[in-house]
Amino acid sequence: MIHHTAIISKNAKIDSTTTIGPYCVVGENVIIGKNNNFISHVSITGNTKIADNNVFYPFSSIGSNPQDLKFNNEKSYLIIGNKNTFRENVTVNPGTEGGGLETIIDDNCLFMVGSHIAHDCKIKSNVILANNATLAGHVEIDKNAILGGNSAVHQFVRIGKYAMIGGMSGVEKDIIPYGLYIGIRENLKGINLIGLKRKGLNSRSINKINKVIKIIFDKKNTIFDNISNIKSDDMAIEEIKEILNFIKDNPKRGICILDNE
Repeated sequence: MIHHTAIISKNAKIDSTTTIGPYCVVGENVIIGKNNNFISHVSITGNTKIADNNVFYPFSSIGSNPQDLKFNNEKSYLIIGNKNTFRENVTVNPGTEGGGLETIIDDNCLFMVGSHIAHDCKIKSNVILANNATLAGHVEIDKNAILGGNSAVHQFVRIGKYAMIGGMSGVEKDIIPYGLYIGIRENLKGINLIGLKRKGLNSRSINKINKVIKIIFDKKNTIFDNISNIKSDDMAIEEIKEILNFIKDNPKRGICILDNE
């Protein structure tokens, strides 16, 4: 049941009842169970284990390296259960050392066109991701949850069982079981601590920047009045200068303000 154009590693383990269609590529550490159907042009790589009765549509990419700058080729895994459907251009990444080394998908899930499951996600059974729904790393989705098209879920967020996320929503906090969420983030939530640490700033500088940001967006006064109250020694910090210059640089669409409440 393997098409002659498919490229299959001699070390891959594939049950004889599985169909591998034209131009599929299967890597050396892949294990594939019974009655799976790889229609065509599917890439399956990494330490990926696929159980039974799954369907993979053209150009889905399963098990490629995580999109995580901390990933250092550690041995990590992608584990897929039974009766899942992966439509065209779906991407699924394995785990990382920072997330337990495993991405896990249970049973009977539907991942529609262009949806993305990042590293270290845990997805229970009967979950639906509509077209272009995107999960960041470490997201956990409980059974029977539905994510609408073009929705995006921030890293480490949990979605409870039977919850529904409306299309084009941006989710950055946990959603309770049976909850309905429709919306997009509106206000700035704070500074990008990870970005500042990656840049090499110490805690003292980061704390100063955080303090200045809160001053800038204090709702008691206008932004430009608040800027005039910033101390001169704080103004000497490069990152604060860049923030102030950005604000002063005639923004055409306005500035996303900080939610200080």
